[in-house]
Amino acid sequence: MTTLGFAILGLLARESLSGYDVTQRMKGRVGFFWGAGHSQVYPELARLEGGGFVAHSVVEQRERPDKKVYEITAAGLDALKEWVTQPPPRKPPKDELTLKAYSVWLADGEDAARLFREEGRRYEEQLARYEEIRAWMEEEWAEHLGRPETPQFASYATLRRGILYEQGNAEWCRWLAGAVEGKPEGAGKPKRAKKKGKEKKGKKKKGA
Repeated sequence: MTTLGFAILGLLARESLSGYDVTQRMKGRVGFFWGAGHSQVYPELARLEGGGFVAHSVVEQRERPDKKVYEITAAGLDALKEWVTQPPPRKPPKDELTLKAYSVWLADGEDAARLFREEGRRYEEQLARYEEIRAWMEEEWAEHLGRPETPQFASYATLRRGILYEQGNAEWCRWLAGAVEGKPEGAGKPKRAKKKGKEKKGKKKKGA
């Protein structure tokens, strides 16, 4: 089963959803850490149903086409429980902003500081959104947040990781912007190796 399949099972373990609802959840709640579009969700639902991990029922709607509502099966729940405790495969990180920092010694100090300040603000804006969600969760879900057996606790756990991620990146960007801002103009240019002069042809003098 694909990771997307397990992501969908994670949603259906909480509530029954239509394909459209699954897509919206992937853009919203789960979209903060795992994304998928309409063209990926529906084929994956079909594969999950073919494997016996989900089942659907048809719900009639007035003045609208009937819709399929999916729910997780016992087999799907067992597969999800087993997957949760398996270590994920290690993948090489790809972070373009860090890659830019690796060569920041070549950049103009003011330009580099401007870039990292702007990126830092983006992290701070996302952090502010997360903090709003955190405040809501801690007020509305207070009785669940100390109970790891609840889905509310699991949602809170993912949010806490997101907060730490944004905090760390914002702090790093602020530090780097301040560090490079006063970089002298022209500093950091790579030094080219000097070419050695050609030796003059001819006999060497004794004692030379």
